[in-house]
Amino acid sequence: MLRIALTGGIATGKTFVLKCFSDKGIPTIDADRIAREIVRPELPAWKLIRSEFGSNFFTNNGELDRKRLAEKIFTDDEARTKLEAITHPYVKIKISEWFKGLEHGLTSKIGIADIPLLFEAKLAEGFDKIIVTTCNPITQLRRLMKRDNLSDTEARDRLRAQLPTESKESQADFIIKTNQNFKTTERQVEKILKNLKQSSG
Repeated sequence: MLRIALTGGIATGKTFVLKCFSDKGIPTIDADRIAREIVRPELPAWKLIRSEFGSNFFTNNGELDRKRLAEKIFTDDEARTKLEAITHPYVKIKISEWFKGLEHGLTSKIGIADIPLLFEAKLAEGFDKIIVTTCNPITQLRRLMKRDNLSDTEARDRLRAQLPTESKESQADFIIKTNQNFKTTERQVEKILKNLKQSSG
């Protein structure tokens, strides 16, 4: 089966694109959702984060304080590297298990994993094709500020923490530009899916 990775900069439309593929019957998985699941209280990643960062980054009921941790890692490269070293291996294992399940079930010849930090986490080699979503920088900044209720400075900090769009595009097999309306994006998804189905036999 074809293992497809979907990636791209933050706020470039990955979630919508993933939904488009899912709506067309393609099995999908979201690395961000996995990342949230693996840090539930008392799980191994949760314990490692608490040991590395301390109890100040957790709520009174033991949940990870995502907002506070985000403020830390997007202004501190060393802290971000430490967090990623803890979480990425667990995310990689879950995605690998998911693909193995698809292959065992023979329910689809294509599976798509949405992995925002595909290149940063050096996971690209495990995939047959890579799809990258992009949009112009102004649109991306505006979307991010609105979506996460961030200031201009906060949004720019998050954008700087990821690889430049040009770097991701240069490593892509397919590029989906999300500057325009949803219908335009959907047409690009349909074209890529047709290509993938032909490749998968």
